[in-house]
Amino acid sequence: MKEGFRQSMAWLHTWSGLLVGWVLFMVFAAGTASYFKDEITFWMKPELHAVAQSPVPPLQAAEGAVAYLQKHGVGSPRWFINLPTERQPLTDVLFLATPASTAAPGDKPRRRFDRVSLDPATGEALTAARATRGGEFFYRLHFDLHYMPALWARWIVGFCAMFMLVAIFSGIVTHKRIFKDFFTFRPRKGQRSWLDAHNVTAVLALPYHLMITYTGLVTLMFMYMPWAPQAAYKDRGGEQAFFSEVFPGGGRDQVKASGNRVPLAPIAPMMAQASAHWNGAPVGRVTVHQPNDANAVVALTRAEGPQLSYDKPSMLFNGTTGALIGAYGDVPKPAAETRGVLYGLHIARFGDPLLRALFFLSGLAGCLMVATGLLLWAVKERQKFAKTLKQGGRVSIGLRLVDGLNLGAIAGLPVAMAAFFWANRLLPVGMAERGEAEIRWFFIVWGAAAVLGLLRPTLRMWQAQLAAGALLFVLLPVLNAFTGPAPLTVSLRAGPSAVAGFDLVAIALGLGLAGAVWIVERKRRKSMAARQQAEKKLPPSPQQPQQSSTLAPSGQGS
Repeated sequence: MKEGFRQSMAWLHTWSGLLVGWVLFMVFAAGTASYFKDEITFWMKPELHAVAQSPVPPLQAAEGAVAYLQKHGVGSPRWFINLPTERQPLTDVLFLATPASTAAPGDKPRRRFDRVSLDPATGEALTAARATRGGEFFYRLHFDLHYMPALWARWIVGFCAMFMLVAIFSGIVTHKRIFKDFFTFRPRKGQRSWLDAHNVTAVLALPYHLMITYTGLVTLMFMYMPWAPQAAYKDRGGEQAFFSEVFPGGGRDQVKASGNRVPLAPIAPMMAQASAHWNGAPVGRVTVHQPNDANAVVALTRAEGPQLSYDKPSMLFNGTTGALIGAYGDVPKPAAETRGVLYGLHIARFGDPLLRALFFLSGLAGCLMVATGLLLWAVKERQKFAKTLKQGGRVSIGLRLVDGLNLGAIAGLPVAMAAFFWANRLLPVGMAERGEAEIRWFFIVWGAAAVLGLLRPTLRMWQAQLAAGALLFVLLPVLNAFTGPAPLTVSLRAGPSAVAGFDLVAIALGLGLAGAVWIVERKRRKSMAARQQAEKKLPPSPQQPQQSSTLAPSGQGS
């Protein structure tokens, strides 16, 4: 640290942010969308927009789901029933389907979970709804990355999150006037403007950035640092014994079947007893282990509410008699409660729509913070090549690569996200593997944007990709009007509110991207005027081929 502590922190801040910035931008963008993943999923199933407009009591929805599973979930060792909520007005059931008889001789048949949406009023399957991963895709993408083993992906994201923490703390140390800079923005000043934008977006939501990064690591803490429970429970059953003791549920996830078929007890008395135990709070999830077996166990989990903790109390009942086995999680242990609160803060399921909107805006600020940081590095690095560029030369391969990655990540990702929604409405409803087809289109469009950005990282390409994203987002409500029963003119008056909210946010994002196009165009014209002015002042020289430079949004290329 020959240059001093603050200078060393500035170097650390720069490189810890740059090396993982492109992954972090995707994680922030997908994670921000996940705050409204239920609403996104609902918008992507237009066949359901006219269903369940009137609230249905949880008991009625649960009894309808159990009746459906008694017909279609026979042989499944577990039933999962997510009861309708204000955000998700349908009953969601999950069960292990009967294995297909296509396995090779000697191979163990593979079983898969079937997920079905039910009308909570009738308990009938809504088979007309198109298959889609919906908002769940973005939720999984921001820590599973798709198309790679989940374990590898979570280690990669955890590595990037740790770099993010280092970048945040080193940035705080580096900016000695951090709060003064928050109130300072100098437009049209080149590098100074990018630095001001980076400071404002960083400080504006600084508590959120610290919270979301740290709690993101906490959500997977037992994967990243499993040694404490492994050592403490080495002679007591290992990690499974630790989880059974610390977290609600009493360790009943692995219930063994007896082989004796016994009818399942009525669910209504169990739900009434559980709700009374929770002072009137409703049941949110019903899990039945080994249904219609003598050893059946029914687990009821309290519905989500204003409580910060992600971990919800549960009650277990004997599935054949309905007798209470035990209540878990009413008074969680301090360590479990701390982890549950941090996890709950990360996903913000406790918040009302306004609070989640504030989380959403903070997430957008995080995206801008990462984006402006990446662009700021490119702007500063380009100054080293100012003389070379004036003489018609090119920047270094490294800077050209960063320019291309910036373009593909920052401008290309919004295009891909919008294309995902367009694919949802334009692909045939009954096509096979439809959900995966939507995801493929997301990556195809994003891959094409990245390749184009690497081949030609110019201001014109920035404009083209930002304009494509703006157009696709702004026209989403029009697409919804032609492909669904609830256009914006209807949903604003009569609902569903989730559909109206999605359309309005899509318009806002599109207008934001259109504003970015205008900013890039203004910079392009300014840089062209400056270049023409400089060429007029230069003395006549032998004619030589003119080369186009590769630039970030603040450069001089076209």
